[in-house]
Amino acid sequence: MYFEIYRQTRGTPRTGQGQWRWRLRAGNHETIASGESYINKADCVHAISLIKGTQEQTPIKEI
Repeated sequence: MYFEIYRQTRGTPRTGQGQWRWRLRAGNHETIASGESYINKADCVHAISLIKGTQEQTPIKEI
């Protein structure tokens, strides 16, 4: 698995064009998760680091 970060090319600046996004890809290159858009690249990278920091003990809550 690997993370990709990229700049959004569609939409308008108001709807996210030019903002940073991330997606998690499986070994077969299929997208298995993605996140919201970020104005700053550093914020996008920080979100990835938070996801990487989750552990097996992280609870799953059904609502």
